[in-house]
Amino acid sequence: MISVKNVLIVLAVAFTAYLAARGLSWTGPVPQPLIVVAALALYLATTWLCIFWEPASVRAAPHPAIPHSESPVHPDDAAQAAVDGIRGPLPLPVIAQILALACALIVPSAISVAVGEASRTAPFATWYLGGIGALMTIVMVRRRPWTAWSGIVALAVASMIWMGPVAALALGLVGSIVWVACAQLLVLSMDRAARDTSRLTRLQRAATGWQTAQVVRQRERRVQVQRALAVAGPVLTRTVAHAGVLTDADRLEARIAEGRLRDEMRGPRLLDDEVRAELERARRRGANVTVLDEGGLEGVDDETLGVIRGQLAEALRSASSDRLYIRTSPDERVAVTVVGRSTSVGAPSDEDAVDLWREIPHPGRG
Repeated sequence: MISVKNVLIVLAVAFTAYLAARGLSWTGPVPQPLIVVAALALYLATTWLCIFWEPASVRAAPHPAIPHSESPVHPDDAAQAAVDGIRGPLPLPVIAQILALACALIVPSAISVAVGEASRTAPFATWYLGGIGALMTIVMVRRRPWTAWSGIVALAVASMIWMGPVAALALGLVGSIVWVACAQLLVLSMDRAARDTSRLTRLQRAATGWQTAQVVRQRERRVQVQRALAVAGPVLTRTVAHAGVLTDADRLEARIAEGRLRDEMRGPRLLDDEVRAELERARRRGANVTVLDEGGLEGVDDETLGVIRGQLAEALRSASSDRLYIRTSPDERVAVTVVGRSTSVGAPSDEDAVDLWREIPHPGRG
């Protein structure tokens, strides 16, 4: 599959090769042709190096988020670039920048000296106006604006010295300046569009996550409501049917129904059919039962929860306390703590003693 990047690279190579080829189409005598050839070789080598060179250390991380930065790629900048969603050409390495500036300083003067004073405005001698402009455009696209504008200044000074300001501007200097300016505006626009797109993507993901969470909460609410209706519905129906006049058995069923609802809301991860049956049995004999899930079971798989619930049901089965407190434990070894308290014999009625203490460990951590 042909990518846009590969197409642009081919176009850049072909265009710079065409500009360099113009320097070999001599229409007049050239006093020092070896200098012309050497300048052309330096230009092509530098230009193609700027097009293709992407060091592994730079390629491994995203380029800086600020497109006009001249500093090497920093890990924080790379992280910010990933957040901002910037994509595109990687920053040009420092060595390539130095070669590009050297080319902008050397090539115009070398060509002007080599072709002689009489041919300095000939097409084969003015190719460097477009050639250096194309090189600086590539440097700009590679996110080195200060280097690109420095090269344009060097090109402007050298061309005006050798052929005069009017001739330099008329023969291509203006076009090179426009190319570099357009390249900078294009890079800035692309980066801004990439940042906006990244922000919109993050907002869309956040909105989708929020919507999903709301759907899950609504489903949980429906389940809770259905469970509440299943537990409290019969009691409420009898209460309405008897105009609020309840027998002792009805009041007991109401207290048990209330306890079930509290258990489902406060400690659903501790419950299964066996535990629910033991909790109901304890309440029917008159015990006051409190179930609290205060954390500690997050990330525990269903098989491990089954073992913990089985031990909890066993502890409740043998309990005879007046008050039972069942809590999950934040301790990494203890999963659930079961505490039973009963009124002490001979003690005041508001005092009781601990007659049950059971710590259910996390399976495999004891």
